[in-house]
Amino acid sequence: MRGVITGKDVLRHSVTICRLWGPRCYLRCLRAALSNKPSTFLELVACA
Repeated sequence: MRGVITGKDVLRHSVTICRLWGPRCYLRCLRAALSNKPSTFLELVACA
């Protein structure tokens, strides 16, 4: 299990991410998915 968030995951689960964690978290996920730095979903949610 890698735990790294991908752009495919963000797009596939966009409704769930927005509904549970809000649009701000979704935008952080999109930004992380487009960057070259590997990030995990828990890192992004913890920054909230």
